[in-house]
Amino acid sequence: MAFYHRLGQIPRKRHTQFRQPDGSLYSEQLVGTLGFHGVSSLLYHKHPPTQIKHVGEPKPYGYKLLKDRPLQPEHLRTLAQKTTGGDYLAARQTMLGNADVTMSICNPTEKRMNYYYKNATADEVIFVHEGRGELWSQMGKVAFEPGDYVVIPRTVIHQLHFEEGPVRLLIIESFSPVETVRRYRNHFGQLLEHSPYCERDMRPPTELIDSETEEGDYLLQVKKDGMLHQLTYAWSPFDVVGWDGYFYPYAFSIHDFEPITGRLHQPPPVHQTFEGHNYVICSFVPRLFDYHPLSIPAPYNHSNVDSDEVLYYVAGNFMSRKGVDLASFTWHPTGLPHGPHPGTVEASLGKKETHELAVMVDTFRPLYMTDVALQYLDPRYPMSWNPGFVPDPPRAADMMD
Repeated sequence: MAFYHRLGQIPRKRHTQFRQPDGSLYSEQLVGTLGFHGVSSLLYHKHPPTQIKHVGEPKPYGYKLLKDRPLQPEHLRTLAQKTTGGDYLAARQTMLGNADVTMSICNPTEKRMNYYYKNATADEVIFVHEGRGELWSQMGKVAFEPGDYVVIPRTVIHQLHFEEGPVRLLIIESFSPVETVRRYRNHFGQLLEHSPYCERDMRPPTELIDSETEEGDYLLQVKKDGMLHQLTYAWSPFDVVGWDGYFYPYAFSIHDFEPITGRLHQPPPVHQTFEGHNYVICSFVPRLFDYHPLSIPAPYNHSNVDSDEVLYYVAGNFMSRKGVDLASFTWHPTGLPHGPHPGTVEASLGKKETHELAVMVDTFRPLYMTDVALQYLDPRYPMSWNPGFVPDPPRAADMMD
């Protein structure tokens, strides 16, 4: 997404003198991607954002991709996941990944972060399954609630503050910029009239953070190359008095995605919401089914010739699947056909609408499961298309609102 936004105090011209009440200069900082060719924002700090007081020892923070597993459909059941506790970083568990994108679950028990966090190499898209709170960053505050995608560009320093209550997050880490869908934009970058959402639906930061004004020890943890690097600064990274530009975090609700429907079954690209290099993110939302008198609402069998398909189940009953919990992942890898479970095609006939809610990630290079994901594996899922198969009952579905 790229549209201009400004907040706080800024000078009339870029790169000109902008003085504080005591006569000293505010410190200008350009934040952006792709060198000087991508989108960027100009920030104005009370203190230079470069004053490192201490460099600590890096901490390992990674995952192991399992590249020797059999080729088969997979089902990861994470609904009853019992977190070991901890904050936003400690509670994160990566399930699937490749060189372009990763998918993680995160159920933190600590409501505030006592440090600052920056991903130096990837954008992060947080889908809020459960929980409410605020994202705090150099650019200000963004409130979030269930159903929100919170998009955080790489290099943006931030914290997540949660309200009381359970928190359940899906985190998609993108090693290329997260963008709106190309076919829904004109060459100026504006979303077109046939887009299922528009700029009005995006919620950029609305309020700067002016509560951290004292000199001290401000720990920033920077994620890069499988490590969390520990840097302590003299001043808060949130000491920004104003900024403007096209580069900032924002929220977008899945409930604001307007579904595209048709007389006959529409393929998954109509659900596309975001894209990055070699992958897309799609939103399945409540919608009317097809209205041809002989239409079949359930999806047809299809082969993933060029992509892996991952669905994360958020709410409702997904009509083409049996025995899949909320907060589950189904993963159908490149090279295998997949489709509706037995009985679901006939059951879908005559249905007028669906109330399902799910997030889909299609990748155009193979995904791999992580060692952490093995504990959530449903070993019977690959055989679940056989006639007479009885799936295991859902696990603790009453945990979800």
